[in-house]
Amino acid sequence: MPTAKIRGAEINYEVLGSKGPWMALNPGGRRGLDAVQVLAERMAKAGYRVLIHDRRNTGLSDVSIEGKESEYEVWADDLHDLLKQQGATEAVIGGSSSGCRTSILFYLRHPEATTALLLWRVTGGAFAANRLAENYYGQYIAAAKQGGMKAVCETEHWKERCDAKPSNRDKLMKMDVTRFIDQMEHWRKFFLAGAELPVIGATEKDLGSIKVPTIIMPGNDQTHGFATGRTAHKLIPGSEIYMLFDTELNEPLGPHEVWDEKADEMASVFADFLKRKVRAPAAAH
Repeated sequence: MPTAKIRGAEINYEVLGSKGPWMALNPGGRRGLDAVQVLAERMAKAGYRVLIHDRRNTGLSDVSIEGKESEYEVWADDLHDLLKQQGATEAVIGGSSSGCRTSILFYLRHPEATTALLLWRVTGGAFAANRLAENYYGQYIAAAKQGGMKAVCETEHWKERCDAKPSNRDKLMKMDVTRFIDQMEHWRKFFLAGAELPVIGATEKDLGSIKVPTIIMPGNDQTHGFATGRTAHKLIPGSEIYMLFDTELNEPLGPHEVWDEKADEMASVFADFLKRKVRAPAAAH
């Protein structure tokens, strides 16, 4: 797969489809691009050029533990620059969970580059904020305090990053442990601050400012509940909502595989929505 140098980090990416309007799809959690591969293939067949990528600190991309903003704002700006490198000045932006946050922040920071938003598994509420803040940051802060950067590199996520790209291990091992802890604490504070927001990473005012066509598919577990998706729909002017599931799971996180099983339905709904709501840009030929 190709790579691009984006704001100091080497980013692994793939473009599916050779013509049509641009689209970028973002995976949830700290998953790599393979987590949205199935849906991206379906959207490429529907006539879009679909960019998927490993965000920094995921997949085969560089580890980079720095940034004054929240981590999802860093990811949003990376995606903007990556799209520009492809010659995509406008794109449909979509994502799941942390990719959904990235997509919303992409619009808020780069509205002129956003033609529509496809949001699924929207995250919100104190339970989600506290659970994910621990998963994304707290456990690594604890590891660093207990065993330094060697212990960080032995945690499941960072070990995978080091095994996938050995230079990542060198970067982590050379990093001052206090600096690592401070950055993780910084990112965790952003996340915890979202506990009282309608959607983690976006205020009611932020959501009310969205002016591009937006469709929401609520998640179906305690981290991505029906209520959060419905709240986003209520607050984003003119947005549409599509309930992909009839029942909500009484568990923190439902299996990711069930979403891949729904890829055909998701692609059909998204393609129909975009056909109805979005003009094809002149550069889409």
